[in-house]
Amino acid sequence: MEISCGFPPSNDAVDHAVLAESLGYKRAWVYDSPALYGDVWVTLARMADRTERIGLGPAVLIPNLRHVLVQASAIATLESLAPDRTVAAIGTGFTGRQALGQKALPWREVEEYIRTLQALLRGETVEVEGAMIGMIPAGGTLPQPPIHVPILVAANGPKGLAVAEELGDGVMTVIGAVPGGFEWCSVLAFGTVLEEGESPSSERALAAAGPGVTVVYHAMYGGDPTSVDALPGGAEWRSEIEKVPEEIRHLTVHAEHMVRVSEHDRRLLATAGDLMSSFTYTGTAKEVRARIDALEASGVTELLYAPMGPDVPRELRAFAAMAGL
Repeated sequence: MEISCGFPPSNDAVDHAVLAESLGYKRAWVYDSPALYGDVWVTLARMADRTERIGLGPAVLIPNLRHVLVQASAIATLESLAPDRTVAAIGTGFTGRQALGQKALPWREVEEYIRTLQALLRGETVEVEGAMIGMIPAGGTLPQPPIHVPILVAANGPKGLAVAEELGDGVMTVIGAVPGGFEWCSVLAFGTVLEEGESPSSERALAAAGPGVTVVYHAMYGGDPTSVDALPGGAEWRSEIEKVPEEIRHLTVHAEHMVRVSEHDRRLLATAGDLMSSFTYTGTAKEVRARIDALEASGVTELLYAPMGPDVPRELRAFAAMAGL
């Protein structure tokens, strides 16, 4: 199983990708959520200039954020900077949509977007918004089509998995192995490898893995606000969140998402202890190793480890050592 890593776009992320390459990570994926982070394509271009081997790509692109030709041009540009290292993942939108106060896109829109994007990269002319468009790069500005870049579909349910089977080079998911026999199955994972004798409730562990717990509340609230009531401390958390005016509430829900635990979310860590082990890969090196071995045995081919907290280099090194990179 390949071990990759994921980062929010930032200046620090470029240095983290350089370190990840030296440690043996297969790919560095970069999040696409403009309300929360810097620009994904600028960050990936800077990573391409600073690295030589590691794969690079956005995870996860959301169709409504960019015109499909703009997206095709960005993918082609990264491929020109990092030839044969460029990948991309596309989905319906989590924070990329929710942090804008919007719901996830319908799968029919994502499917059509992927079809059009792939056709453009192949060099075909397609109709978009009533006009025929195509990639016609002037000499030397971009690779000439066809441009071969693997595209993963980020999916967890049956509709998305059907799109992934038909159009994707693989699937990216949070639920582990999925039906369909995908040759490329990438699973997102959070957590921290504990030091010898360290408790999962230590301040260091909570800072590193806590954002992986609170993201569960963010995701469930975005789908059905009352669903968080089933989680430890969820009803109280929701009660406080819903004191924020509805028109700006989404900005509070997603504050510090997958970077650190926000002040509003901090109280959850006192009550959500069991979620640390069930929703994140937090444990001793032996315990985490056993979990990723089980993932591999189930058919997962890539683990996308998302290090978080105040010391990302420490998390990258500890995870790499545990995985035997």
